[in-house]
Amino acid sequence: MASVAALREYGSSDDDSGSGEDSHLNPINTTELINQKLIVPVTAAPDVLPNEELDPLRHVDPSSKELLYNPKAEELFAPTLGPDCPFKTGQQRAHRNTVAGFVEPAHLSEFQFEAQRKTFTSFGYALDPTVGLAQNEGSSYVGDIESAESSSGRTVFENPNRPDPSRAGVKRKIEKNDDSADLEGYKGPWAPYENESRSAKPSEADKEELDAYLAKMKKRGKPRYEEKAIEEKTSLHIDDPVDYQGRNFLHAPHDIGINLRSDAPPNKCFIPKKQIHAWAGHNKGVAQIRWFPKTAHLLLSCSMDGRVKIWEVYKDRRCVRTYFGHRQAVRDISFNNSGEKFLSAAYDRYIKLWDTETGQVISRFTNKKVPYCVKFNPEEDKQHLFVAGMADKKIVCWDTRTGEAVQEYDRHLGAVNTITFVDENRRFVSTSDDKSLRVWEWDIPVDMKYIADPTMHSMPAVTLAPNLKWLGCQSMDNKIVIYSALNRFKLNRKKTFKGHMVAGYACGLDFSPEMSYVISGDADGKVFVWDWKTTRVLARWKAHQAVCSSVLWHPHETSKIASAGWDGLIKFWD
Repeated sequence: MASVAALREYGSSDDDSGSGEDSHLNPINTTELINQKLIVPVTAAPDVLPNEELDPLRHVDPSSKELLYNPKAEELFAPTLGPDCPFKTGQQRAHRNTVAGFVEPAHLSEFQFEAQRKTFTSFGYALDPTVGLAQNEGSSYVGDIESAESSSGRTVFENPNRPDPSRAGVKRKIEKNDDSADLEGYKGPWAPYENESRSAKPSEADKEELDAYLAKMKKRGKPRYEEKAIEEKTSLHIDDPVDYQGRNFLHAPHDIGINLRSDAPPNKCFIPKKQIHAWAGHNKGVAQIRWFPKTAHLLLSCSMDGRVKIWEVYKDRRCVRTYFGHRQAVRDISFNNSGEKFLSAAYDRYIKLWDTETGQVISRFTNKKVPYCVKFNPEEDKQHLFVAGMADKKIVCWDTRTGEAVQEYDRHLGAVNTITFVDENRRFVSTSDDKSLRVWEWDIPVDMKYIADPTMHSMPAVTLAPNLKWLGCQSMDNKIVIYSALNRFKLNRKKTFKGHMVAGYACGLDFSPEMSYVISGDADGKVFVWDWKTTRVLARWKAHQAVCSSVLWHPHETSKIASAGWDGLIKFWD
């Protein structure tokens, strides 16, 4: 290396630029200074070209993730070249493709694996997974080998009563007789197998077990309803069913000082102060009361004793007629527009159409389900149609002319409690035990509006306001909530009437004719009166000894209210 440096420092003999007195004036040669300080390393190994004949493989970097050419198998699986780390253990040096080691692919379907796993869990044995693919090695088992051999290696998915494999391919013999001339013995394609048992009767032990089970179920089962309708009866309780002009009791009186045929409501209503009459005649609680349409000079009531009665509201206030035609309690009643007919729905699963004057039954309707509410279509041209809310979550429309169901509205998730017609009788609103309110277009069995909220409760009593703008709903959380009866059916949150206790009972409610007051019954037998504008309780009084099930404000009187209770009484207040 010293000789190389000396050669670099060697200069030409005739180059005298660096000598003399004026040498300090010459410019500095930077190249010479750099060369003096540089030491060029010399590689002792000669340049050697790679000999492809000795190693024709293209080596692959083990850390590479992508190859831009198609390598041969020898190149792809060649051993890793280069020095090995002497500090690795034998486990670390081992070839592996997972963290735990090297996993070889196993050609086993998921079903076969699950079958063997479940068989081992249930029976205690499974096929040995280390056995090769040869046929003679496929009968080795692990676990309970004795059970495996006794059951012939049956898995959990195989029938224990499978046929013997040794009899595979052996078919049962058929008693053939294809001779069509033999009329008695001809069997044709319907010939039975030999020794085939065709006994359809259970064995003696099975018969005893079945009889015991049927007797137990019959004892536990509910008694079935009577298929045959009861014979209807009626009783007239007055001696003068017609007046001197031949008019029956359906004709409204003129001599009581009030125009009962007026469509205008009273100008101002007042809260009743005292009881003026009590109608007694029902042996059990009164479920529902209804005014006679338009005039309200008669009062129709239905009771849990299975009877329907009609009462006079004015003059002597007598019981005019009793209609008896149901085996069980009557749930609801409904007049048609003229009042000449009415419907009664009872727990005996029958809906009956009565003639109000004569007490004769015109038609009977049933679909073998309990009707909870019934209502005539208020349109004059649809008076032959009525709808009934049933216990099987359906609303059924019947035609009184044919006696057949013509439409079903099946969208509710619980028993239907009320049906109320709104929007000029083009729609009706139904409430149900599913805590929802649904709005239907007439004769379209899909609800046009569905109102449900987690905070809502069941509403077993609904009344349309006299101005046809609001729906009053008796909610089971001891409230009366008000919904708009117009397009949106929106809840009016400012109109919520509280203070009474009705949870668990279908207590009716009503409005005063000029919309000043809201009245409702109570589970304690009280009658509550609220102010419509302020929603404050204005009055309450004890009306009945049991639940006050229904209250009605007279549409032509300023302060007359009828209330009915489970004590069997109907009271008139003024």
